[in-house]
Amino acid sequence: MGKVAFHTLGCKVNQYETDAMLQLFENNGYKVIPFNEVSDIYIINTCTVTNMADKKSRQIINKAKKTNPDSIIVVVGCYAQAAKEKLELDKDIDIVIGNNKKNDILNIVEDYIKEKKIEDTVIDINDTDIYEPLSITKVSEKTRAYIKIQDGCNQFCSYCIIPFMRGRVRSRLPEEVIKEVEALVKNGYKEVVLTGIHLASYGKDLVDIHILDLLKELNKIQDLKRIRLGSLEPNLITEEFAKEVSSIEKLCPHFHLSLQSGCNETLKRMNRKYTTESYLDKVEILRKYYNKPAITTDIIVGFPGETEEEFNETYEFTRKISFSDVHVFKYSKREGTKAADFTNQVEEKVKTFRSNKLIQCCNALKEKYLEDMKGEIEEVLFEETITIDDKDYCMGHTKRYVKVGIISDEDISNQLINVELLERKDDLLFGRKQ
Repeated sequence: MGKVAFHTLGCKVNQYETDAMLQLFENNGYKVIPFNEVSDIYIINTCTVTNMADKKSRQIINKAKKTNPDSIIVVVGCYAQAAKEKLELDKDIDIVIGNNKKNDILNIVEDYIKEKKIEDTVIDINDTDIYEPLSITKVSEKTRAYIKIQDGCNQFCSYCIIPFMRGRVRSRLPEEVIKEVEALVKNGYKEVVLTGIHLASYGKDLVDIHILDLLKELNKIQDLKRIRLGSLEPNLITEEFAKEVSSIEKLCPHFHLSLQSGCNETLKRMNRKYTTESYLDKVEILRKYYNKPAITTDIIVGFPGETEEEFNETYEFTRKISFSDVHVFKYSKREGTKAADFTNQVEEKVKTFRSNKLIQCCNALKEKYLEDMKGEIEEVLFEETITIDDKDYCMGHTKRYVKVGIISDEDISNQLINVELLERKDDLLFGRKQ
């Protein structure tokens, strides 16, 4: 067996799938090495969410071939799904594997090594209802494991290519998720983060299964300490849902509710299926059932047709919600989406100005949220040691995903410790053990 190296671009779902593929090779005798070293096989798990993501994928492919011109280059994932024919013409690439075929990657690579033959490595992703059977028992992080429980999306937002690359909604059976989490907990992981392409759709393709049912079962796993949800659509949040999840003790009070715009006209053009009024209702429901829940989101600025007035609506709505953290993105045209053909594309300099202005606002909101947390006693899952101003701090996250540091003479990584939060510095809180 030879050496294999992996590189991941894109989302947490991609990282999960890379971890699963890595374990397939490792369990079959391959030596996994860092990507910048000379390897026999390079596997690049690609992203295609924007044109820039395509460009980054090509750069990584070129880098691998330069590191070892005699290596086998394997391109997998969303960019492979989107540009199969183009990539197969590239002389630097040996194997192209699309989505829902990653579980076959070991056999595909070994068949290629033996016979230089490749068959059926990219399927019609829009013509499958099968959830790809991948699993992990360890991950690259030491304390927190991201668990993929769902694939595909039926939303078709006008700016997004992902439904065409990932196919329709497909959910993982609850018993398979539970089995995987139990294995991770046995290996020492205390927190799991449930992820998917459209997490709020989990269970819609199964019989009488809702994400609440899965959360309740995971909550019963004895040595699992925390369950965290990935990005959610706001329409998932109802009075009944909030009441139910607030009784699940291990679920973290951290909700990443996708917003994208705080202007109803922009939301219509995006084909988002909610209004700012309904979004505000969802946030108020969560705040009714949780004390100081972390409400985080993503916002796109400079979407085609966004006027100054529309941007100001987003700006004011962001302040009104008072998020604890926001990821601000400038709109990036993605060929193959409806929005790429919209007229009134916003100039880059205008997008940059709006982005900078909104980021300043969101930074202030985050600082306010952190200031409000001072004086609280919070449970922190410690992860690493970092040096700040010549002092070594053990760093970790609270259930609300606030980053906290304390000075400790002992290694407390992967331990849960109650900490009194005393002072803030930038986007960190510092405290002392209780």
